[in-house]
Amino acid sequence: MRHRVGHRKLQRTSAHRAAMFRNMAAALIKHEQITTTLAKAKELRPYTEKLITLAKKGGLSNRRLAHARLLDDAQLVKLFDVLAERYAGRSGGYCRVVKAGIRMSDAAQMAIIEFVDRDVSAKGQDSGPVMIDDEDDQLAA
Repeated sequence: MRHRVGHRKLQRTSAHRAAMFRNMAAALIKHEQITTTLAKAKELRPYTEKLITLAKKGGLSNRRLAHARLLDDAQLVKLFDVLAERYAGRSGGYCRVVKAGIRMSDAAQMAIIEFVDRDVSAKGQDSGPVMIDDEDDQLAA
């Protein structure tokens, strides 16, 4: 019996599920809006909101806890510098899940998960500088 067992398994192993939520949370922090299935979005919301709560509290230990759950240095900086300041006056409810219809291929329910008061220009934006190798440019010339 699964009485009082908390979350959806999503037909994945625990390691796969942990890696998937880590990657999805990093993508959500980077783009501030992603499209996924409804079940994944509903499971991602508390995962991300707990990260924002850690960022709002600040401090080195909370930064280390968030890094252990996120494992993305660029998004960790954005989480603690940008998002923590943006949601400093809000006591919860940082994400929203909006249903987005049905996927054509397998009829899965789709949803858009996004931050409340999100930055519209963040979607599709790269978070890091692009490295250009000068040796390749010299060889091409």
